[in-house]
Amino acid sequence: MGWWQVNADTLAGSRFVVSPLAEVTASLQTLAFGTAAHPGERAWIDAHRPGYRDRLAADPVTAQLVRAALGTGWNAAFITPTPNTGASASASTSTSPSTTANREPSFEEELARVRETAPEAAQADLVVSLGGPLPALLQRADLPERAAGLLEWVWREAVLPSWPRRRRIIEADVVARTAQLSTGGWAAALDDMRPGMRWLGEGRLQINTRNYPPREISGAQLLFVPVTPRRGWVSWDAPHRYAVVYPCSGALAEADRAAALAEAPGPLGTLLGPARAAVLVLLDAPKSTTQLVALTGQGLGSVGRHLRILLDARLIDRRRSGRSVLYYRTGIGEALVQAQTPAKQH
Repeated sequence: MGWWQVNADTLAGSRFVVSPLAEVTASLQTLAFGTAAHPGERAWIDAHRPGYRDRLAADPVTAQLVRAALGTGWNAAFITPTPNTGASASASTSTSPSTTANREPSFEEELARVRETAPEAAQADLVVSLGGPLPALLQRADLPERAAGLLEWVWREAVLPSWPRRRRIIEADVVARTAQLSTGGWAAALDDMRPGMRWLGEGRLQINTRNYPPREISGAQLLFVPVTPRRGWVSWDAPHRYAVVYPCSGALAEADRAAALAEAPGPLGTLLGPARAAVLVLLDAPKSTTQLVALTGQGLGSVGRHLRILLDARLIDRRRSGRSVLYYRTGIGEALVQAQTPAKQH
């Protein structure tokens, strides 16, 4: 199995980072493989995959580049650069990861790093991701520019229109992970972050189940990068920065439920109002006010009013978890939502 040796200072200086390029690369993988994690993602694939396939059909070099870059289990490193937040590994003394001390890289800044890759380095990365010799069609100097051009197309056509909503979902995941860390420690926060990843103890973070040699990353900056597609990978700019890209835990599907309910309310929306019904639907698992704001796109004041009314009606209850207050459905609220589910599905 592959694992990283992490000391206490590295954990204390870890950060959650929002990376538009990671979101685009995960979306590119979803388009390339065509597999959906939930109905909302299937609708997105159906909307954008025809244009994606048309683009590659018109450009055989880029089509083969994508196949090589996504490899058979390892991405070409030059298309997954580790986010550069501009913060040093020792910039934090907090015991909880956060995004507050970092300057979020823009998509254009991250894409420039792909575009500026030396052709020889890109070819070497592709040999690794392919696990064999580079095809003759890819023995050329413009591979970084072609890769950047395709990523830019995915961003403009398939990600940017929904980026504000995706970002809210990512931020909600960060809030949930931070709350999980405060109540269950690092093992709870990391064990379900991505398949094959778990805290082994004694400073060892298992990042996958592959037979890779351990890496000593103590003293480096450790970054956690959530994305909305069900994709993930690791990357590093050794010895300074290491990143774990992981899928948001169920948040995209949940947000799709809330959005659909708001657009086509049905009986529950008619009874409570679509916005308040969306809040109730999302509380199948405990969530904070901040998470609900991120997932619903409603304002803080609106979410607060909905929660007060739902509390007064005894449809939800609340409990404190660390510094957060978490809301969840009561038995009455659960019965109300479940009673409306068949009507919504039919």
